[in-house]
Amino acid sequence: MASLLVTGGAGFIGSNFVAHWTATHPEDRVTVLDLLTYAGNRANLDGLNAELVVGDIADEDLVTTLLRERDIRTIVHFAAESHVDRSILGPDAFISTNVLGTHALLKVARREWVDGKLPHRFHHVSTDEVYGTLGPADPAFREDTPYAPNSPYSASKAASDHLVRAYHHTYGLNTTTSNCSNNYGPFHFPEKLIPLFIINALHGRNLPIYGDGQQVRDWLHVEDHARGIAAVLEKGRVGETYNIGGGAELPNLSVIDTLCAAMDAAFAADPSLAARFPDAPAAKGQPTASLKTFVTDRPGHDRRYAIDCSKAIAELGYQPQHSFESGFAQTLKWYLDHESWWRSILDGSYMDWVKANYAGRAEAL
Repeated sequence: MASLLVTGGAGFIGSNFVAHWTATHPEDRVTVLDLLTYAGNRANLDGLNAELVVGDIADEDLVTTLLRERDIRTIVHFAAESHVDRSILGPDAFISTNVLGTHALLKVARREWVDGKLPHRFHHVSTDEVYGTLGPADPAFREDTPYAPNSPYSASKAASDHLVRAYHHTYGLNTTTSNCSNNYGPFHFPEKLIPLFIINALHGRNLPIYGDGQQVRDWLHVEDHARGIAAVLEKGRVGETYNIGGGAELPNLSVIDTLCAAMDAAFAADPSLAARFPDAPAAKGQPTASLKTFVTDRPGHDRRYAIDCSKAIAELGYQPQHSFESGFAQTLKWYLDHESWWRSILDGSYMDWVKANYAGRAEAL
């Protein structure tokens, strides 16, 4: 039996990883450390065989106690501030959590594991945004692509990646890092494009599209991401980085058009949706696409991301199992079936903050 500490495990990607790991490793003990800031949610862990400890990754005494008392030898580090728009409005929180928080974890891991000569693994979850932006014909990001972060968020993640690498090469900490593309799926917090637009469409609110909507992203279903991280933990080489992608490189506008068409089809197939969401255009026989509204692009908006995950395929046997079409259909159904989950978030103080601070998208909420 292994004992894992999953930081940020009550968030979107972290909770999906916990669900995957506890289903495939039921004998293991999983402890989730989460501060339950706006994006952390106890409900994301309902029914999972994991214990939630509410606390800060920067609390070295707490992390030390957890590692010692629970004989934890694996940390899977998800905890991060992750929204680009918010990083532009308030970068301090991103430096605090993503850089200083990661460093606090690394210090404890070094003291407990390296100095104590214990077998261990520190896995750090990062993003493809650290690589910057690509031109239309540029090759996809590889693990050896030079870093060129363009937002406070991606710069803070790049800094944390470098710290993890340094702790391996300088101190001998057994680390791995994974850099993923845009995730989507169940429990996705509704500040991000897909859940935000699903919920807006259900309420008949604008779908605010930055610039011309031709920004290209590789879309990765969160369940595939969880499988990829598990493969890194089980088969990845210490000190290595692995890119995890979904193989679905699409312009934002294509994603939004897919969403609009799927919403129209869902209402046509299920008449009860019109009674539940009477303000949706689809409830009135109108196209959801009528809500599309183009707004001023955000500062420093990266034009294209693309992931080359051939290393993970060759070394780990990783393959995404969801196409974007099947993954999105599952995601839309999940949001339609879990109205109480996202309504509890919409009724919270976070959305008041969004309305007060968002330029461009505030009028859509």
